[in-house]
Amino acid sequence: MNHPEATQQALSILRNGENFQWIVIPMLAMAVYIYANEYSHKNWKGIAAGLALYMVHWFYEILNALIQHFSGHALWTVPTGTSLLLLVGVGVELSLMFSVAGLVMSKLLPADPRLKILGINNRVFFAVLNAAFFAFIEIFLAMTPAFVWVYPWWGALPVFVTVYIPFFLAAFWCYDWQPARQKRFIGGLFGVNVLMLAVFAGILGWI
Repeated sequence: MNHPEATQQALSILRNGENFQWIVIPMLAMAVYIYANEYSHKNWKGIAAGLALYMVHWFYEILNALIQHFSGHALWTVPTGTSLLLLVGVGVELSLMFSVAGLVMSKLLPADPRLKILGINNRVFFAVLNAAFFAFIEIFLAMTPAFVWVYPWWGALPVFVTVYIPFFLAAFWCYDWQPARQKRFIGGLFGVNVLMLAVFAGILGWI
């Protein structure tokens, strides 16, 4: 195991406001503006893509925090550099970025969901492309003190395959679904996330 000390460093600042920086406020305002702008243009599909990715993001972060509780160490952790650590593996800045990532990247999608690129459905193609881009960025983050891959077997490739591809597949598939299905997926996962946070963070204090 690499950097086991990162777990304790992260837990020591978990939801601790002592490191708060005002940069969070304009970042939050920008995220709200992006959604408000898309709402004013009635871009329901883009909004659905953004919310779908964000719900999957929170589901993964809760699972990562539960892994930390039961095994002693999360797969990834944020021991420093954040204004507010929300869960062991995500600071408020990262979470705000993920809140708009699906919406922003959905703007790259072709209008025709059946179009193929290099013989691959374009939704899958762009999901893999975006996943590779985000995994590459995470390589850089893992080279800094602010983001740690705790286990030696956990790195860019497993992150690419098991985290970012599902993130963007959820966003881009949700983009094309009918509104009723979009609402079921986003609302259902929202309910699961809220319930898990209420139980595991609020009642039991595990995460």
